[in-house]
Formats: sequence, structure tokens, C-alpha cells
Amino acid sequence: MRVVITIILLTLILFSCKETPIDDEYKRAIEKYRKEKDSLFIYDENSPFKRDTTIKFTGLKYFDINPDFVFKSKLYKYAIPETVIVLGTKGEERLQIKYGFFQFTYKGQSYKINAYKYPDASIKDGKEYLRNYLAVWFRDLTTGDETYEVGRYLEIEPESPDPDYLYTLDFNKAYNPYCAYTPLYSCAIPREEDFIRLRVTAGEKKYHQK
Repeated sequence: MRVVITIILLTLILFSCKETPIDDEYKRAIEKYRKEKDSLFIYDENSPFKRDTTIKFTGLKYFDINPDFVFKSKLYKYAIPETVIVLGTKGEERLQIKYGFFQFTYKGQSYKINAYKYPDASIKDGKEYLRNYLAVWFRDLTTGDETYEVGRYLEIEPESPDPDYLYTLDFNKAYNPYCAYTPLYSCAIPREEDFIRLRVTAGEKKYHQK
């Protein structure tokens, strides 16, 4: 009887540790996304590699596609959004509104990640789309090792008027800000509370290897 119970437990453990199979359509979509980004960095006049001719583009580096790092979450707005100082990589101070947060569960553990918004006073004419923009950045246990030492950013849909809307948190699309490629740019540094105590082995890796 003990042998049977042991076999059952081992089977359950093995199945629980299996990674989610990669859907072919999703895999093709991520591969297409990555190829388009490479193309943009090569040809677009606004590419950091066009602006800084001292650096050579050799292709962005990524973790393997991992569907276990795709989550859905509502936006949980803070009752009283706080205006906070976010430092840039050149030492400048930026004002951002700590607007809300997203929640996700990975391997039974719950995590949260903040969403920031631009103060109205900082939104210039022609940039009105930024009113609904949700800025999300983070550091994690790969930061400074496999991934950029400042941190990474995450693409999120614009804020929805539906309070029950489920946003997609796809860490396979986690990306480096432009300051990861050249010091000509300054980017927002994730704050101490934007650290996720988890190895987020998805998305973009370091570009420059020291």
C-alpha cells in the first residue's frame, strides 16, 4: 500500500512540475513580434542603433518562449493614487502617479506589480494618448545576471473604462528600455517596491554582455 501511495505522489509531483505546452499559434505570434522588433531596430530612424552609431545591432536576446509567464489580471486601483518620484538613469527625478497594481499567481505564490500613470501636467499637446497609458516596470531575481541591471518594462493595454477588464501580463514581451543599449537615453528605474521576488525567465535578456 505504501508503495502505491508513493507512486501516486511521485506522479502528481511530476505532472505538477511540467511546463505548459506551447500553443503553435501563440509561438508564431511571439516569434513574429520578435522579428518585427529586430527589423525596427535595424531600419527605423528612431532606433537607438541609428541614433548611436558607436553600437552595433546583433539581434536582441531572449529567454525561450514560456507560456507559464502569461497571466490575466484586473487593474486594482489604489483608493488614493500617490504621486511619487521615479529616478531616471541619468539621475533626474520624474513624477509618476502610482495608480494601481496587477496580481498574478505563479506556482502557487501570489505576486503583484504596480502600474503608473503620467500626471496630467506632464502630458504635452499631441501626447494625449498618454492619459490612458499604464507604465509597468519591474526588477526580479534575474536582474543584473541574465537581464538588464536597471530592470525591464512590460507592455500593457491602455486603461479600459471597464473595471472588470482583464489585462494580459505577458512576460514573454518583457523588454529593455533604450538605455539598455546606449547611454544616450535615460529611462525610469523601477522603484524598490517594484521588485518581484521571482526568477522571471521570460522576455528579453541583457544586450551587452560585460
